Amino acid sequence: MDNVFALIEKLSRQHSLTVEEYEQLIEQRTEKAAARLAELALAEKEKHYGKAVFIRGLVEISNICKNDCLYCGIRRSNRSCDRYRLTSEEILQCCDEGYALGFRTFVMQGGEDSHFTDELLCPLIESIKRAHPDCAVTLSLGERSRESYQRLFDAGADRYLLRHETADKAHYEKLHPEEMSYDRRMECLKALKDIGFQTGCGFMVGSPFQTSRNLAQDLKFVEEFKPHMCGIGPFIPHEATPFKDCPAGTAELTCYLLSIVRLICPEILLPATTALGTILEGGREKGIRSGANVVMPNLSPISVRKKYELYNNKLSTGGESAQAIEKLKEQMASVGAEIVTARGDHKEKEKGHF
Repeated sequence: MDNVFALIEKLSRQHSLTVEEYEQLIEQRTEKAAARLAELALAEKEKHYGKAVFIRGLVEISNICKNDCLYCGIRRSNRSCDRYRLTSEEILQCCDEGYALGFRTFVMQGGEDSHFTDELLCPLIESIKRAHPDCAVTLSLGERSRESYQRLFDAGADRYLLRHETADKAHYEKLHPEEMSYDRRMECLKALKDIGFQTGCGFMVGSPFQTSRNLAQDLKFVEEFKPHMCGIGPFIPHEATPFKDCPAGTAELTCYLLSIVRLICPEILLPATTALGTILEGGREKGIRSGANVVMPNLSPISVRKKYELYNNKLSTGGESAQAIEKLKEQMASVGAEIVTARGDHKEKEKGHF
């Protein structure tokens, strides 16, 4: 027990542990250890960002995907998925509405849909930046060529989110079909960072076959890769996947890991995810109390929100809706945080905006 607290203090000071120490921190966690981690993580977050929680307007542009990831509800082989694809005009309308609501970052997320070529996306990104030059554009559109990433960056995209899902190759191969490659995923992440994107990685908590060692490897990967953002959410099964009967991850372990990641990378942008809010009522608020500082309400047209179902019972209305911004402000205020409309990135931090 004392050793766990010694590890927590060491992490707080050095922002680094060995894989074995991360594993020990996970396996020997207690409520008291979680409380201490959250206390330190919150202090670290407030040292860099104050009470600020940044809002990102999420636009789910397509649920069509060429991939067949074994955990995902929009996987290629799910014949019951009601597919859709937004037009450029619809995406622009979502951003216009989001801007009026106070959003200064738009996140275009979707399955790997071959319709969204560089020839379509680059003018779309340029149009968003032209209409809203004070906003950041984040993309989360999966694996693409280095040349494609470069073109998207040159068109004005600021950030790219690509979850690594797991930093263990053997585990990655248990979660994905044979045609998908762990090495390819890592190459994409490296290319994004080399090009100059503010790059985000991330992993599921409690995914099938996952061990404490796997999670420790994820933490070490985050430490060494030094992402600008990291998306961590509990695994939640979807009924139309091979993992439909697997148990979900827990909010408890997810929040514990959020605190650890905050201490590893004190200035990281760390979302309290929709999945966390889905698995536990008040989950996003618990995430904020654990060191997270980003929430991503949904700006997608209401008609398609339920169709972008990566897992069962995904929240898409209420506080998850971008239109419910006042409710979201109340939720964040209840845990001592304050929604801010800044872009929320390192460039602004350097300018002293928060």
